[in-house]
Amino acid sequence: MNIEVYNHIRSGGAGFYEQKRGLIAVWGKEAVQFLDGMISNDMKTLGDGEQMLAAFPNAQGRLLAVVRVLRQGERFLIETEEATREKVFNNLFRFTFAGDFFVEDLSEQQRYFELFGSKAEPPASAGGENSPPYEGGVAAFRGRGGSLGVFVDGDAIPEGMTIDDATYETLRIETGIPLFGIDMNETTIVPELGLDGLISYNKGCYIGQEIIARIHFRGHVAKHLTGLILDGSPTFVSADEDADKNVRVPSDGKPAGRITSITYSPKLEKTIALAYVRYNYLAEGTELLVGDISAKVKDLPFVE
Repeated sequence: MNIEVYNHIRSGGAGFYEQKRGLIAVWGKEAVQFLDGMISNDMKTLGDGEQMLAAFPNAQGRLLAVVRVLRQGERFLIETEEATREKVFNNLFRFTFAGDFFVEDLSEQQRYFELFGSKAEPPASAGGENSPPYEGGVAAFRGRGGSLGVFVDGDAIPEGMTIDDATYETLRIETGIPLFGIDMNETTIVPELGLDGLISYNKGCYIGQEIIARIHFRGHVAKHLTGLILDGSPTFVSADEDADKNVRVPSDGKPAGRITSITYSPKLEKTIALAYVRYNYLAEGTELLVGDISAKVKDLPFVE
């Protein structure tokens, strides 16, 4: 990790991290109705220039992808991870013959930058947080913890320091941003992510809605993605060493969860982790064990 870049960002300076992300456009007379039947949030409530977080579930309520949806006039831009881009596009495109809507993958036409820092702003061509209709070439998405994701058409580069992979990983975990394939996958039940604003429980039917609604109205998920603050540094460093990452109850050693991502936070001066923790132990401040190291549950994000 580049501590100079990290301290610059955590003191309010701007930095950017370039990565591959998916950007998919949907438009047409039946676009709202179409998307409303596919995702976990309520498309009917999305105003022009507004954005929302949503999930694509399968019929069993398990996760296909987490997306951000931005409305720009009559066009809806869906932003997702590179790991789920093709899956989201194919899931949408296969229904285009059944209604009056169109789907286009725009991912290869832009570069994507994740901006951090209180002074982070999109390039001037973005026109601010709510950019003009997509023909302008730039879309901007607000993220957790004040981060900003921008798709840039051409050679425009945001202002600020370049963030390396290791520094970005620390910022990501501090901000509580889960990654597909690491912190979530197709076995994850959508409510287990616990992301605010991800699910509407009043919108009506969509794929996977019955199971997701049943969990909400009749009980709760068995586990939930949350944070852990550790009192030391575990011996494991690899995401493959699952046996060493069991989270346990101190009193009797019973399993309480599992860690998915871990890093050292210079801001908190502690090792922190994203973890799925069983429902009975989710209260902030609950004491658990990771190996032989004490840990406390912390609501996400770790750092605002």
